[in-house]
Amino acid sequence: MVMNPKQVFLSVLVFGVAGLLLFMYLQVWIEEQHTGRVEKKREQKATSVTREKIQEHITDQNPKFHITEDPKGKKENLLLNSERPTRILRKTSHSQGEDQTLGKTTGPPTIKLSEKHEGTRTIFKKFIEMKWPLDIRPLNKSLVKDNRWKETDVAQETRRSFLQEFCKKYGGVSRPQSHLFHMVSRIYVEDKHKILYCEVPKAGCSNWKRILMVLSGLASSAYNISHDAVHYGKHLKKLDSFDLKGIYTRLNTYTKAVFVRDPMERLVSAFRDKFEHPNSYYHPVFGKAIIKKYRPNACEEALNNGSGVKFKEFVHYLLDSHRPVGMDIHWEKVSKLCYPCLINYDFVGKFETLEEDANYFLQLVGAPKELKFPNFKDRHSSDERTNTQVVRQYLKDLTRTERQLIYDFYYLDYLMFNYTTPFL
Repeated sequence: MVMNPKQVFLSVLVFGVAGLLLFMYLQVWIEEQHTGRVEKKREQKATSVTREKIQEHITDQNPKFHITEDPKGKKENLLLNSERPTRILRKTSHSQGEDQTLGKTTGPPTIKLSEKHEGTRTIFKKFIEMKWPLDIRPLNKSLVKDNRWKETDVAQETRRSFLQEFCKKYGGVSRPQSHLFHMVSRIYVEDKHKILYCEVPKAGCSNWKRILMVLSGLASSAYNISHDAVHYGKHLKKLDSFDLKGIYTRLNTYTKAVFVRDPMERLVSAFRDKFEHPNSYYHPVFGKAIIKKYRPNACEEALNNGSGVKFKEFVHYLLDSHRPVGMDIHWEKVSKLCYPCLINYDFVGKFETLEEDANYFLQLVGAPKELKFPNFKDRHSSDERTNTQVVRQYLKDLTRTERQLIYDFYYLDYLMFNYTTPFL
């Protein structure tokens, strides 16, 4: 079929118009892409500046920065001190419960507004514009009438001041860069007495949860609450279960407490609890992976049930940057569980003086006079408590380098809470 001149002209015209429209569309698209790249570069530059401020290096330990604290006699110095490499304060994700492991994070941490909190943009704006870290407030001691707490109070003020000065010197954080709800996910709430308690496993947390349940009216006595009810009952509220307004209000008005423990003791305590007794979660999930990677010529039984992990194998897992299974809250650093340089805790208790510190705290918040902190061992009551001598026995199986690397791993916790440098 031969086209006449008129048909040829119309065809050329149609294709010409289509080409012109396509050219105009591409021109607009290219301009938009260019503008987007420019804006993205600006955002990346701003994010980079913020990240640089957050990741200030922690320099060598300054001897004059060490504050002596001896409420009941100084702990035995286990290891010798040595110079430490520079450290960077970072924040990463952690597990949300006893039966969960730490997932890997990708990309820079950011504050995100979840869908369920849409409509609270004003509160969110106030939250991210808050002065971080939160200002430290003097403890309200009006409810404490007994002079017997004088020494405990002095020790408490020393700890609070030390942590505040440490964070001022090394933190360099202007506002939180971690996911907001992640940052408060380990904090338990007791509204009646206005308490926020950050859970640190292996530092008395089971009995602290019992106390919170009694204070909130969920139980009449801390001695009648089972381990499973404490950890799996879901009776207590966490701060991340509230909306932004609820979080904002409680962080600024409630008494915030954290209880810590010597990092090496806490590590050994966690190992003994999870790997030296039958455990239907830690043996198959952690034990099998640890034995498979760190035990040459492991027998089939050990590979199948994950029981019998040795402390040295556990340490190899802890220090491995390519762990076969993620981290767990029972041996995660306190600096990554409670964010003590972003959330200024009003009360810093220590496991080494747990009963005394806890009962003083109960006085401060106006708890019933008859309520005392329980001193019983939550599980494996026949076992000797993990102390300096027990830790020494476990560390004898490690090389000097391995002991040094454990200290490096918990470096921030040692410095933040003024613990004696361990032995090497």
